[in-house]
Amino acid sequence: MQLILASQSPRRKELMGLFHIPFAIQVADIDETMDETLPACQEVARVSRMKAEATPHGADDVVVAADTIVVCDGKVLGKPKDPTDAYRMLRLLSGKDHQVMTGLTVLRGDAATVCTEITDIHFRELTDKEIWNYIRSGDPMDKAGSYGIQGGAALFVERIVGDYYNVMGLPVCRLGQILRVIAPELMEESV
Repeated sequence: MQLILASQSPRRKELMGLFHIPFAIQVADIDETMDETLPACQEVARVSRMKAEATPHGADDVVVAADTIVVCDGKVLGKPKDPTDAYRMLRLLSGKDHQVMTGLTVLRGDAATVCTEITDIHFRELTDKEIWNYIRSGDPMDKAGSYGIQGGAALFVERIVGDYYNVMGLPVCRLGQILRVIAPELMEESV
């Protein structure tokens, strides 16, 4: 049995390291397009399951796949296409509540646990100068919603309700609970 992380994200790799369990990284190339007519929390879970199922793995391997989006005013904010798109997203988030949703799938054999973890965030009002300075740092360009809470955007967050690590892209607490059920022998070595 092997634990496989179905992601190239350096943040998810770092967070998987918190379990102190050896794991491999395997990534499948899938179409991550979401159906905008369906609830975002349902679609992000579906995409995570597609990632898990398309990842090369053996019959007894445990595959962990995640997909993260930001939702504000009913709009799904993925990764920005360019600095102007990043500005648009950060301007939308300024002074508002929003949700970070991570679809999480843990797959072992024919058994799959699929869920969506939701964390509520409130940004303080941002100035245009703050937004552009943050964009120039390069930090928002590969992140859903154009921000990383573990970086410079930490200065924007007034309130957070839920799993902090979910905002980074992997709901660590929920993942640990699922692994204890689906692969208890792996968790014997964990913290």
